[in-house]
Amino acid sequence: MASNLTRKELLKQDKFAVEAEHTVHYLSEHRKEATRYGIIVLVVAVIVAGVYYYRTMQHSARQQALGEAMTVANAAVGATAPQPGTPYYPTQAAKDDAVVKAFTKVASDYGGTEEGYVAEYYLGAKALDAGKVDDARKKFQDVADHANANYASLAKLSLAQLDFAENRLPEAEKLVKDLADHPTDLVSKTQANFLHAQILAMSAKPEEARKIYQQIAQEKSDVSPLAVTAMSELPQK
Repeated sequence: MASNLTRKELLKQDKFAVEAEHTVHYLSEHRKEATRYGIIVLVVAVIVAGVYYYRTMQHSARQQALGEAMTVANAAVGATAPQPGTPYYPTQAAKDDAVVKAFTKVASDYGGTEEGYVAEYYLGAKALDAGKVDDARKKFQDVADHANANYASLAKLSLAQLDFAENRLPEAEKLVKDLADHPTDLVSKTQANFLHAQILAMSAKPEEARKIYQQIAQEKSDVSPLAVTAMSELPQK
């Protein structure tokens, strides 16, 4: 992939990032536990994970194995292949089984490597998508504890979102504060602060949340419109 592509172009090309968005399905179906915009931070962070990997990867057997697993994840679903030679599966269930098997092999064969942790994070996302919250949390925690700073930060953000959805607000706030203090290529300070504002709003601290939203709105980032909308839904003074 050419290094001079813009971030927007990379996002358009990166199907792994789209597949990784499945991480938020569990949260989006539990709106009573998470506020309306609480899942956005995880979407914003997770969508760049695959892009970051492709931008920094070098050729090796490990990366080839991970690339093959991503090919499975990107395969079409249907009775026939959309194009001759294009990977596809007859049903979504068949594809899901193949995806889990492929990433499990990478995580097992290359445990302790960057590729292994990318695979484990992806498995955590798939587990969450399937409603296996404890399994997802375990995988995210392992990545958070042992992966490099970038993928560890993404796993920590996922854990913070789980804590937020499950009303474990002190635990979630501790994680996002640390992420804001130690931003990475995959989780920016703005993303961490946005979730912090969501936590404060849910903790009945709307004015503290408002201050953070105002700061984000002034930054004119991709998250700024979300901050403006979320701020408008806070209780008025």
